Amino acid sequence: MAKAALKVGEKAPDFHLSDASGKIVSLKDFHGQRVLIYFYPKANTPGCTIEACEFRDWRGKFAKQGVAILGVSADAGKMLAGFAAKQKLNFTLLSDPTHEMIEAYGAWQMKKFMGRSFMGIVRSSYLIGPDGKIAKEWGKVKAKGHAAEVFGELS
Repeated sequence: MAKAALKVGEKAPDFHLSDASGKIVSLKDFHGQRVLIYFYPKANTPGCTIEACEFRDWRGKFAKQGVAILGVSADAGKMLAGFAAKQKLNFTLLSDPTHEMIEAYGAWQMKKFMGRSFMGIVRSSYLIGPDGKIAKEWGKVKAKGHAAEVFGELS
């Protein structure tokens, strides 16, 4: 059964996932910082490419606000490395092939596409405050314009 999405004020679940180069990244690595974690279904697909490129283009503005960006999917590290290189992504992509972290954040849900139902990653994002708690959450978002939407809500 899919876990419900996390709510504002809840402690963000820690994780230990590999980035595109195989380095292990943990939420604890960002202690005292704000972190935007966005979940996307699959690298190199149209919507995910639009979303990733928008976060790439907005990264400097996020950095000036003290916000690190992490993109998370179930894709293998090799695929993430190719996606990051092809799109010139300037933020960290994490691989969660077991869906453990994706499920902990409530992003693994029942989806419907072309008349069939299946479990998959729902495009969603969380802003984690310096205290390690969820500061804002965005569920079932549209790829286009999401980076600007998130940035507009930073305070």
